[in-house]
Amino acid sequence: MSKEVNIDWGNLGFSYIKTDFRYISMWKDGKWDDGKLVEDNMISISEASTCLHYGQECFEGLKAYRTKEGKIQLFRVDKNAERMNTSAEKLLMPEVPKEKFIDACMQVVKANEHYVPPYGTGATLYLRPFLIGVGDNIGVKPAPEYLFGVFCIPVGPYFKGGMAPCNFNVADYDRAAPRGTGGYKVGGNYASSLNSHKMAADAGFADCIYLDPATNTKIDEVGAANFFGITKNDEFVTPVSPSILPSITKYSLMQIAKDYLKMPVYEREVFIDKLDEFKEAGACGTAAVITPIGGIEYKGKFHVFYDEKEVGPVTKELYRILCGIQVGDVEAPEGWIFEVK
Repeated sequence: MSKEVNIDWGNLGFSYIKTDFRYISMWKDGKWDDGKLVEDNMISISEASTCLHYGQECFEGLKAYRTKEGKIQLFRVDKNAERMNTSAEKLLMPEVPKEKFIDACMQVVKANEHYVPPYGTGATLYLRPFLIGVGDNIGVKPAPEYLFGVFCIPVGPYFKGGMAPCNFNVADYDRAAPRGTGGYKVGGNYASSLNSHKMAADAGFADCIYLDPATNTKIDEVGAANFFGITKNDEFVTPVSPSILPSITKYSLMQIAKDYLKMPVYEREVFIDKLDEFKEAGACGTAAVITPIGGIEYKGKFHVFYDEKEVGPVTKELYRILCGIQVGDVEAPEGWIFEVK
């Protein structure tokens, strides 16, 4: 029986709220246990855990959505499972079987279904799966044990009052090293971005653009999100680089642009000194879906795309279709939606 929670769905932000249950599973002696739901939101681990000292950890982010009919559905959760295992392989952590990952997410949503915001509020239930190295280990080597967990929090829409363009500058620092961990969802990438983000915010920008670490001439990422642009020839373009995190939102937008809007789609190099080829631009990721880019400051010059106040028509349509798919209002491509039953 679903119970009621006292939450003002219309005024939710993106901050931690303790929900009732989370999932925990341990890897030890070469295998995973069955995993279980627990109420305690505190984790007790060894002070010598590799996640604390050597950054042996990775994580994911995805959302559960309420449809108009009251159903609850996850969006492309299988892709999150695959991406976590790519990160785990890079850091010499054990694979979390895809079925186990999806089942864990399903269990957490089902156990906390009263925290899934109502349809039409713009709010969603955010899930945070994570995998960390634990146990007694002081040497620089893989951990002897691992903990896989999933917790959830209800979050509000990224843009209060509707989608709005944001401005960005170009970071003086790199987000990741060439041939490093930029293409994996590991905590170190985010720790290294905190200072650059603060510098951008202090200068009056929403966040910063990271250029490719090898040549500093091409766009890699926009803060913690992927970049895309709409050319003056109505092409959907997104950068290609081994340092870019493979965003599930980005690849979904690429397919929507191609199949729903019949646009040519390209993954290619995007040079920071050739921004005038784009009439619209945006950043994409799980949290905001799309953040329209009003303008980018680079070497003292400020380049405006469509408008600093208004969202471009192609960006609006991409956002409408993707959000519609996520909440069940637009027919989804096969295999994108996982209903929580």
